[in-house]
Amino acid sequence: MTNPFDLHGKTALINGASRGIGLAIAKAMAAAGAHTILASRSADKLKKEAEAIVDAGGSAEAFELDMASQASIDNCVANMPAIDILVNVAGTNVRKRFKDFTKEEWDRIMQTNLHGVVELTRGIGQKMVDRGQGGKIINIGSMMSILGLPYLTAYAITKSGLWGLTRVLCAEWGRFNIQVNCIAPGFIITDLNRQMWEPQHMRDWLRGVQGDPRPGTPEDCAPLAVFLASPGSNYINGQCIAVDGGFSTTRVWPFEPA
Repeated sequence: MTNPFDLHGKTALINGASRGIGLAIAKAMAAAGAHTILASRSADKLKKEAEAIVDAGGSAEAFELDMASQASIDNCVANMPAIDILVNVAGTNVRKRFKDFTKEEWDRIMQTNLHGVVELTRGIGQKMVDRGQGGKIINIGSMMSILGLPYLTAYAITKSGLWGLTRVLCAEWGRFNIQVNCIAPGFIITDLNRQMWEPQHMRDWLRGVQGDPRPGTPEDCAPLAVFLASPGSNYINGQCIAVDGGFSTTRVWPFEPA
């Protein structure tokens, strides 16, 4: 039988691939056989990570891309080879009270997390449509795509927007054999939030609110991305799948039966 999760012969573009979830997904897709294009602003780091993937037996290259720059996005769309898999990971965050956000912070988060993703997806996705061979688009959302927590207003708006984009593009591009899905990572420790999770009281809180009591790692998200990029997911479309240790569906209480 053909392996339904094999990505050999496919080309994957992962933006935000220099660290964290994006890098973990890039490594996993390369291990599954895809030619993987790692894209972000961090050109030197990207090159090292791409070289490491090649040294490990994979196929990879680096591409400098700034999701806050329309010119950079246009250059990416114009110069990409045929892309079979697009993974939108790039994102930034600021945690503060709604009333305290500055316009500069608001605009930067919106451009990086949402507007830039929309423009890149528009360009790469339309090429998938025109080529007529189908494709996979995977948006990396967040728990804030489906739930609410305080002090994350701008971030939550962008990640909710990606979930909306996912559903509408499924309806619009499904007829072209393009599957568009969203991954909603839960409390995954990355460089963006590592310091927040250092206090013991945060970890104690987590043990009381989700079935799996530990924070996640970027590597916990990567296998789902590979699955959603593979032929094994060809009839999964327009979905938002949480990788969250059960946070969105469970709570733990102190009661124990006698």
